[in-house]
Amino acid sequence: MNANEARLARNTALAVCALVVLRLAAAAWTPLTFDEAYYWMWSKSLAGGYYDHPPMVAIVIRLGTMIAGDTLLGVRLVSILLALPMSWAIYRSAEILFGGRRIAASATILLNVTLMAAVGTLIVTPDAPLLVAASLLLYALAKVLESGRGAWWLAVGAGAGAALLSKYTALFFGPAILIWLAMVPKLRRWFLSPWLYLGGLVAAGLFSPVILWNADHHWVSFIKQMGRARIEDFRPTYIAELIPTQFAFATPLVFILGVMGLYALYRRRAGAMEARVLVNTMFWTIVVYFTWHALHARVEANWFAPVYPAFAVAAAVAAVQVQWAPREQRTIDFCRRWAAPTGVVLFALLIVQANTGLLSGYRRDATVRSVGVGWQELADEIEAARVRTGASCVLAADYGTTGWLAFYLPKGTCVAQQGQRIRWVNMPEPSPAQLSGKLLYVHEVEQAMPASLRDNFARVETVAEAKRMRGPLTIETYALDLLEGAKGEVLDRSPPPELQ
Repeated sequence: MNANEARLARNTALAVCALVVLRLAAAAWTPLTFDEAYYWMWSKSLAGGYYDHPPMVAIVIRLGTMIAGDTLLGVRLVSILLALPMSWAIYRSAEILFGGRRIAASATILLNVTLMAAVGTLIVTPDAPLLVAASLLLYALAKVLESGRGAWWLAVGAGAGAALLSKYTALFFGPAILIWLAMVPKLRRWFLSPWLYLGGLVAAGLFSPVILWNADHHWVSFIKQMGRARIEDFRPTYIAELIPTQFAFATPLVFILGVMGLYALYRRRAGAMEARVLVNTMFWTIVVYFTWHALHARVEANWFAPVYPAFAVAAAVAAVQVQWAPREQRTIDFCRRWAAPTGVVLFALLIVQANTGLLSGYRRDATVRSVGVGWQELADEIEAARVRTGASCVLAADYGTTGWLAFYLPKGTCVAQQGQRIRWVNMPEPSPAQLSGKLLYVHEVEQAMPASLRDNFARVETVAEAKRMRGPLTIETYALDLLEGAKGEVLDRSPPPELQ
């Protein structure tokens, strides 16, 4: 490595570390989203699987809280630090596949400045470990290509297994790898090698706890996630959401670079065949599925997370390696120069907006309900009402409110979701003594208490209303209902709709 290459690698590492520090600062300031609070509750009772997802997100949160406690930073710490191995993996992947440290540095920075990576590691969801696993998987496949050594298929299996432990979307990596091998003549020999199948066994072994958990719970998690888009529900209007949401999540300039990079790879204007096909299969296999999915149901923007490592490499190819016509080159030069600053500014603006509402003049925006701004103050009011009424447990109608209550109420407070008990099957239930006394039911005033719950108690009284605020904006108003004299089972143990 010459002096210029060493300087480039060092500057890339410093830039990634600076971005990680920025996310850590944002993490310590930004209240938890309802999903994060829900996953935090998972982390208190680790298991092989959960109703919604595999267990990796719970493990990530558990590791962070072991270091920094049950704090905003503790919940998010390890998720944010995962950007470091993710960055190393994408750097090495781009370097191996397309040669040179300039393209490696570019891919690393471009991935890190996308909102998918910046927000996706700050807000702890299954997408954070999935991004890392996808990057490590791409690196392991690049090493298979570079070295020709079968033992690297074990690393491929480990990467695929880690991805499967993060999110079921990783199942598409299997077909993507097989398509890559089939399309590149020199790689077809691996179909006759035991190493490929040993790698598959490694992935299956890592994923086996999820399979065993599902087997013990009527396959409910598989049924829930794999039955999202039904063929009979044809709703093509959702297709219109795909490009705008990815334009935002990738940030506009990275999106332009990525699209131009994919076009250049399609036209064979950069890289060897095997590298081009690898990037394309890791990208298009998942994109094609979600495009089909969008014909039947909504596709959330974050679901595209596993394609972002390959997309960042394609963006770097466009920025560094392809020779463009003069007009196209001006576009490339502009995007390359301003992609990183734009990504950082958009991230900072998003964090400011989510916490304050300032940029929208304190009106509602897309973040206002999901980010728990105002929940600490709301929880203080709920706790005061609980103490005043002598309630032994706090009940909630949905998993998000349950998670927020558990996180923001004093430690040890009895909190439970009254229905959907499948979500909490891994966690200890409230004791009979806690459920036999007075109960405080927390719900939004617009959502009436279910008649079945109201009729199950001898006395139901609204003892207070409490507002969740962001500045002058009332986000939600909650009714606090005191329940006394249970006539039967308090918790609704009806099976989930997937099992009915």
